Formats: sequence, structure tokens, C-alpha cells
Amino acid sequence: MSTYSIKDLEQLSGIKAHTLRIWEQRYNLLSPKRTDTNIRYYDDDDLKLILNVALLNDNGFKISKIASMEMHEMREEVVKLTEKNLTYDDQIHALTICMIEMDEDRFEKVLSTNILKLGFEHTMLNIIYPFLSKIGVLWQTGAINPAQEHFISNLVRQKLIVAIDGQIYKGGGKKFLLYLPEGELHEISLLFAAYLIKLKGHKVMYLGQNTPCEDLKSVYNLYKPEYLMTVVTTSPNSQEVQEYIDHISETFSEAEIIISGYQIIGQDLRFPKNIKTMHYIRQIKDYLEEIEEVSLEK
Repeated sequence: MSTYSIKDLEQLSGIKAHTLRIWEQRYNLLSPKRTDTNIRYYDDDDLKLILNVALLNDNGFKISKIASMEMHEMREEVVKLTEKNLTYDDQIHALTICMIEMDEDRFEKVLSTNILKLGFEHTMLNIIYPFLSKIGVLWQTGAINPAQEHFISNLVRQKLIVAIDGQIYKGGGKKFLLYLPEGELHEISLLFAAYLIKLKGHKVMYLGQNTPCEDLKSVYNLYKPEYLMTVVTTSPNSQEVQEYIDHISETFSEAEIIISGYQIIGQDLRFPKNIKTMHYIRQIKDYLEEIEEVSLEK
């Protein structure tokens, strides 16, 4: 079982620590535990409670009313709310509850409902990406455990693969080769890029995670793509990124290379002429439109 400080609860729920302490005293909403050295902490049940409280409170329920509810009553109200047209923040909040409870069925329902109402692309850009950014920060600070992060990432990955398979290539367009460098496993952004590229009618060769450079060269020589795309989140590390950029630029000098990721954006790096950086996933849409404009001019 994970343990949380009141600051962790604040980060996850959006409720100020000061407000949580007032609710704790006035309504006995929380019962913090104490370590042997008398440090206050909260457990998974406390976190689930506060996440539900936050969602209800944001949607007009008075705290006095919430405090009088049984846990099952609270959950029923939350489920009703998440099936309505809530704000993006509310939907992200609902997904956070699913993650903490590791409730796959509920996560699937929330996600499917949003995709039906908003469309897949809109749901990814406005709900899933902000949600993944949020849990990324929480994972780094230790507020959630790796199992919870992997649980969610795999569910999103499954949705992306289904969406990509639903895009039928009809011929024409440009050739894109998408891959992750050797040792790199974070592929959500690359999968979404593959979806958007196929949606625009281009041909995608997707190699995915952990692609050795020799294998990449072999596929490149066979497939002869006009564009390569990759994301560098953890591998290669910051000391080796510049060398890697120079290497792929020279090796695939006839292709235009789109590169993004934590190790790329905002770093003090030199980019050769055939490499284009992408700060946000939304930029891939603008880039694809530029490609279409150039094609039409020709």
C-alpha cells in the first residue's frame, strides 16, 4: 500500500492542503495515520476518498453533504457525473480515480464515452495527453507507483493500436518510418503520431520500441521513406543525445527526420538541416499540412 503526504493529496486532487486540514477538523473527512516518528501520512483509501470528494465538490456538491455520504453513495454520484458532459479537467480527474483504484472497466467506460462524444483525436489531445502529463509528474515525485503508471499506459496503448488499425491505407501520400531508439520504451507519442499520419492518408512503417540502429538502416534501405520520426525520452541519455542526432542525420541524409521528446526539447543541442524538432504532439498536424501544401504546389 502506498503512503501520501498532504502535499501529495493536494497535487492529485487539486484541493489545497489548508482546505484539506479544515475539512479534516470540521467534518472528520480524513483520519491521518502517523509513523513511529509522529509524521502524518495518508493511505490509498484516503486518496480514493479525496479524489471522489474533489470531483463532487467541483460539480456543486456542498462539502457538508459529501461528508455525510457513505463511500458507495459517493462513488455512485461520481459515476453518474462522469457520464455527463463534464469539463476536460473533470474527465482527467475521473481517469485519475480509475488509475488509483486500478479499475480497468471504469477507465474503459470513461475513455470510450469521451471518444464517442468528442472523437478519438480530440480525446487524445485534450484529455489523455494532459492526463498522462499529470501522472508522469506524479510518478516522478513518488505520488503514484510504477505499476499504476504502467497499468494506464498499456490501456492507452491498446486504444491507440486499435485506432491505428482502423485507418486503411488507400495508396498515395508520403512514406514515414517511425521508430524508437535502442533502449527507448515510451511509445505513446509515437503511436499517436502514427495514427495522425495514417489519418492524413500517408503510408506508415512502424518499428516501435527499442530499435537497433543496424535494423533501422536495413529497413530504411528497403522501404526508402521520405520521412523518419522518433521520440527520445530516456534513451539515449543526455550525454549521448548530440552524438545520436549527428549520427542519424548523417546516416539518413536523404530523409527528413522529425524528432521530439524530453531529451530533445529545451536542451542545448545542435540540429543539422535535415532534422526538424517537434515541441508538442499537436505540431505533427501542422507539419502534415505543410507537407500537403508543398505537394499541391508541385
